[in-house]
Amino acid sequence: MNEVLYLIKPGELTLKGKNRKFFEDRLQSSIHRKLEGIPFKLWNRSGRMYIQVEEGFTSEVDRCLRTTPGIAGFAPTEGCEKDPTRLVQKALELGGMVLRKGRGKRFKVEARREDKSFTLTSYQIACTLGAELQKEYPELIVDLHNPDWTLYVEIRDRGYLYVDSERGLRGLPTGTSGRGMLLLSGGIDSPVAGFLMGVRGMVIEAVYFHSPPYTGEQARKKVESLSERLAQITGAITLHVVPFTEIQVAIRDRGVWDEATLMNRAAMMRIASRIAEKRKSHCLITGESLGQVASQTIESIGFTNGFADLPVLRPLIGMDKEWIMEKAREIGTYDISILPYEDCCSLFSPPHPLTRPNPYILQKHWETLGIEELLEAAVTKVERKRFTYSKLHK
Repeated sequence: MNEVLYLIKPGELTLKGKNRKFFEDRLQSSIHRKLEGIPFKLWNRSGRMYIQVEEGFTSEVDRCLRTTPGIAGFAPTEGCEKDPTRLVQKALELGGMVLRKGRGKRFKVEARREDKSFTLTSYQIACTLGAELQKEYPELIVDLHNPDWTLYVEIRDRGYLYVDSERGLRGLPTGTSGRGMLLLSGGIDSPVAGFLMGVRGMVIEAVYFHSPPYTGEQARKKVESLSERLAQITGAITLHVVPFTEIQVAIRDRGVWDEATLMNRAAMMRIASRIAEKRKSHCLITGESLGQVASQTIESIGFTNGFADLPVLRPLIGMDKEWIMEKAREIGTYDISILPYEDCCSLFSPPHPLTRPNPYILQKHWETLGIEELLEAAVTKVERKRFTYSKLHK
């Protein structure tokens, strides 16, 4: 069976100076985990990574490279000796293949000469290959501004030629930015927040607050599906399911009704902090967006933030709902999030929640709730389920 060579562009990793090897090693580890069970070769040389794999496994490799943080771009590549004649030969082969596929007749050549000892400059390489392609295929038209396809040429330890590099997730490899505990509801926002921090190299775990019988198993399964989806990108995720019914009932019965949303949120932050500390996480992650709902005004965020014992990262804080929804569609969580199964927050929310709370008054009311024992009991009763990258997942 024929083998396919992939060229991988690490992107941001090349700027890491003396720490670069650490980041490259983590990226290689991520790729190895996702391609476990598939025969392939992976190596790193001169600012690029390369994968060689049998042709029958290219779909698995494509998916791995699309969903692995730390990769700026990748492409199936033709390698050859660093010789102008061999470069021309490979360029003609690729040009003929593109034309047979009906990709269009407008093209350009982009060349990058990493090895400065090569006899031709980058500009000369592009001009030479472009001219030879037009000589062999007269129907081709050079269009530097709006080409149908682009032939890329890189001169490194060898010559590498490829057509139309595919964009990766970019960011940093998983495991290079610590650990975070995501407060994961069944909504649209929190999975996107987890994705954004995962792409920045953070190992993600998640905590979900479950309130049976007010929330059913379908709501829990929705959150499990979101965790499974995120695991295809960020790597393995442990989901911590917290029994939250007694706490919400106590807040409803003992507290002020229009404060219930903020009191529930404060309880969640405190429980999530304690679970995060047990799991050696460095921070909490939420899907809050400033001003989107009553619990996300700056006054409300200031109050609930006081119940977190760890830093709270809010990657969506300045994003509007349309941007968040579009990103959710892009990463494949949107259709899961809109399934009509309500979470515990919506079922215990007052019709007119506070939007400009007085933190001093709220703190006094919190102390009168007397729910600290319930919080501790909930932490001890957490159920856990682990989700990993699946080669069968679409």
